[in-house]
Amino acid sequence: MSLTGLAATRAPMVSTSRAKTGPGEAGDTHKPVMLSQVIEHLRPRSSGVYIDATLGLGGHARAILEESSPEGKLLGIDRDRQSLDRAARRLAGYAGRVEFHHGNFAEVKDIARHRRFGSCDGILADLGLSSFQLETAERGFSFQRSGPLDMRMDTASSLTADHVVNRFPEPKLAGLIYSYGDEPGSRRIARAIVRARPLHDTQSLAEVVSRAVRSRRRAKIHPATRTFQALRIFVNDELEALRQFVASAIGLLKEGGRLAIISFHSLEDRIVKGSLGSMARGCICPPEVPVCVCDRKKLLKLVCRKPVSPTEEEKIRNPRSRSAKLRVAERL
Repeated sequence: MSLTGLAATRAPMVSTSRAKTGPGEAGDTHKPVMLSQVIEHLRPRSSGVYIDATLGLGGHARAILEESSPEGKLLGIDRDRQSLDRAARRLAGYAGRVEFHHGNFAEVKDIARHRRFGSCDGILADLGLSSFQLETAERGFSFQRSGPLDMRMDTASSLTADHVVNRFPEPKLAGLIYSYGDEPGSRRIARAIVRARPLHDTQSLAEVVSRAVRSRRRAKIHPATRTFQALRIFVNDELEALRQFVASAIGLLKEGGRLAIISFHSLEDRIVKGSLGSMARGCICPPEVPVCVCDRKKLLKLVCRKPVSPTEEEKIRNPRSRSAKLRVAERL
């Protein structure tokens, strides 16, 4: 997106009176994942500058603003305009300290510099779906609610899950279900989908997938979980966006600034772990080379060698947190 386009998406500053959550809105029940661990590792402080690159419903952002009171500033980015609007209402009481931007976190570098957030003390990305997205049937993210096969984070984009499910040839469909869902039954599932076409709603798709794998699997998760995950990741190009985000976010951090990323499945965590680990290594010359010739410098230090997990209490209180992993790195 060009800077002209970025300027056009700039959200107005919200009013200074804190907006109340309306009836039926998700704000009252929103449970940000691993909130205490995020605050502990980001260490928000007054006068600090922060970015929540996946704002969602604003739960993490609100805690960061509280901890960085009275002068800390935050930029909230989200590609889901509906979530962004709700977060703006939720965070209305912090006007003057918070800005909102509709965009993809893969473009965090351009967005941040355009908004004059080019030197940050902390950046957060929570890669999970929000309760609002999962519970809104017409978004098509959940197989537990009947809705259209949409699955777009940004509803302005053209590619939908409906197009993938009904138009992709069987081998391509099987490949993406396997690659993005770690689904061992991908070929059987793709074959079943093609035979059942056309499929235009989430429950019909979930039933087809379940019939294709039910007799061969006993698992703790719903049989359609991995297929829905794969479709969502593909439709939103999530893994490539994550790679771009990590590389760009590091360049926005001040010395001592921290990047915190919460992932929810192995594909995401593998990218985060590999990207941060690579930037935390210095010289990569072979051992037999007596003097470094690669001139490679460490950019980061890993704050946590192993990912931080939710507490057992949080897993019970918020089952969606069970698979969450938090990785944190600090700019050198």
